[in-house]
Amino acid sequence: MKFPNSGAHSRGVQVPLGLERLFGRSALRLSRFVSLVCIGFACLSLDCRKLTAQPAARPASFEVAETLYDGGLKPGWQDWGWGPHELSNGPARINLSQYGGFILRHDTLQGRYGAFVFRMLAPSAFGKFLEVRLANGDRDQSLPAVDIGPERSKKLAGGWVEIYVPWTDLNPSSAPFDRIVLHAKTQVGSEWVQFDKLQLSRFDAKTADPVAVAAASKQVQLQVNCRAPSHAISPYIYGIAGNVSDTGATARRWGGNPNSRYNWQLNAYNTGKDWFFENQKCGDYRAFLADNKKNQLASALTIPLIGWVAKDQHSVGFPASIYEKSQKQRNHDPHRPDAGDGVRPDGAEIRPTSPSTTSVEASPDMMQKWVEAIVAEDQKAKSRSVKLYFLDNEPSLWNSTHRDVHPDPLTYDELLDRSIRYGTAIRNADPQALIAGPSEWGWTGYFYSAKDAAAGITLRPDCRAHGDVPLLPWYLKQLREHDRTTGKRVLDVLDVHFYPQGKDVYSDNSDPATAALRLRSTRALWDPSYKDESWIAEPVRLLPRLKEWIQQNYPGLGISIGEYNFGGEKDMSGALALAEALGRFGTEGIDYAFYWFEPPPKSPVYWAFRAFRDFDGKKGQFLSRSVETRMAQNVSLFASRDASGKHMVLIALNLDPVTSAKTTIALNECGKMATRRKFVYSRQAPSLVDEGSKSGNKLDEVLAPYSINVFDVVLD
Repeated sequence: MKFPNSGAHSRGVQVPLGLERLFGRSALRLSRFVSLVCIGFACLSLDCRKLTAQPAARPASFEVAETLYDGGLKPGWQDWGWGPHELSNGPARINLSQYGGFILRHDTLQGRYGAFVFRMLAPSAFGKFLEVRLANGDRDQSLPAVDIGPERSKKLAGGWVEIYVPWTDLNPSSAPFDRIVLHAKTQVGSEWVQFDKLQLSRFDAKTADPVAVAAASKQVQLQVNCRAPSHAISPYIYGIAGNVSDTGATARRWGGNPNSRYNWQLNAYNTGKDWFFENQKCGDYRAFLADNKKNQLASALTIPLIGWVAKDQHSVGFPASIYEKSQKQRNHDPHRPDAGDGVRPDGAEIRPTSPSTTSVEASPDMMQKWVEAIVAEDQKAKSRSVKLYFLDNEPSLWNSTHRDVHPDPLTYDELLDRSIRYGTAIRNADPQALIAGPSEWGWTGYFYSAKDAAAGITLRPDCRAHGDVPLLPWYLKQLREHDRTTGKRVLDVLDVHFYPQGKDVYSDNSDPATAALRLRSTRALWDPSYKDESWIAEPVRLLPRLKEWIQQNYPGLGISIGEYNFGGEKDMSGALALAEALGRFGTEGIDYAFYWFEPPPKSPVYWAFRAFRDFDGKKGQFLSRSVETRMAQNVSLFASRDASGKHMVLIALNLDPVTSAKTTIALNECGKMATRRKFVYSRQAPSLVDEGSKSGNKLDEVLAPYSINVFDVVLD
């Protein structure tokens, strides 16, 4: 917000601390005219969103979700009001003269509430003087200002009134907010106005006003085309890398940087650059496999190719006791002072002396013995424990993540050689194994070697020495030729990792610009028209690209996305990005995918996972066959059906943060709908809320802004 220049001739109304926090220090002194127009978030221009519609009906009763003030401030809430006021034991007393106000501030909240409810005792002479709004940040003008009048009031004893403001009036888009502002929109006297029992009520889908919910909406036409051929959805695209939980995950990956150095005989690994190159005790792979088996999760196991694994559970790669006799290191583990980061104070990396400081050689024979031990246990149990073996983890980064044992950049030829030697060892030990690789980290790793990256992609000496053919196509072609000539297949699945590269996307940032970019970034998975909005600056179209490389160089391989994460785990944009990715993995026919690391319990991304795997808390899930759909701008629709064709589960995503989508979902030749259940997760809902069942021959639905909508449909 910009203010007129009051200058030295201003009549000088001092803006109190509350407004300094709202508008910044540049607004400390405003003209009296400006104070009359804008103090407390009132309108400065025709852009201001002023609510004029009739309020929704007050329910007979409501459940309290959050109390802000009741005889005193409640935990988590702060007084950011301005003008004279008293907050003690009892109702808050506020002097609202000179357009004063009452601001209650909290760390950012995000949820679907039923209403803002409070009690007020004000002089009758003040009339209709009060305005209420939410805000998120000092200058937020995006949410409506709501007038408080008799139509929102319920009379109580002693002249008090209870004010009920429906959430759809205050926050129609269910945007994040960090403060509630009550202020005088007209000039009133200096008599005290008292407030008490300021509360947010719990959202109740049964009493919500559907007209109000859909007030800000657009018409959208969606379609499920059951006439088009369907294809199977791999059950293993719902994988994770973290702990077992109730997300409904189907597979679990033993991976990450430390497991490039895992010693299966000692249950030890090295943390590499991630944490001071320390050997540490780690989990037992046997417990990992047993835990997965108990929870009916397929296991994916990383097999080290780097050639070195931890020799014990305590050595460090750059011990101060050795290296700092001649040169200091920049940082040390605060809990293990002898563990340095291998970097001098000027930023120069210290050249490691010997891999044996932390590690022992890990030959293909050592890895073969590991797989043989697994197979032997499987034979005793008469069951298979490992679904997929990964050929190490992000090898083009070894000279960074594990430079204490592999300081030189990996080349095309070294990657191929290690893949063949260690892949052959796995195959010898387990002829039925499914082997995935090369588990590269991202965009440049798909096209170039670490040697190319070190020299500069413009020079790319390694790539040019191999016909200027991108790394992955070259790698696949060479492995196909090796397998053809030797009869020993060493690769079954092409595996890569994917992280969005747009600014702040893979982070916790959730400001509107980052949230919007996060959702657009999902298009890099599939959309040939989307130019990546990062340093990549060209279409990624990852999944079609991988399919083409396989078809051209090694037909028949599967596809795995061994790691991916779109960030924003605590925000609705992260939930929608994850849901979009899971939907696209199904439509594109990907074989495996593993979320890094795991959806935090009860977080937005947790509920996105649950939308596909357990939307009703009773194992309701996206079904086994993908059905073609027609989508719309900012609205994605994914459809699945079972083998009988009588049961369908649809997931519709409204990617618009402000506008509802009023839609008819056409079920072309799918059959007549008998019943449908609907479950919704959005900024307004703390979980997948059951919005009930209904019958009919079509799906006429309202998709709330920024929402995941699951439709469980039974057909006649």
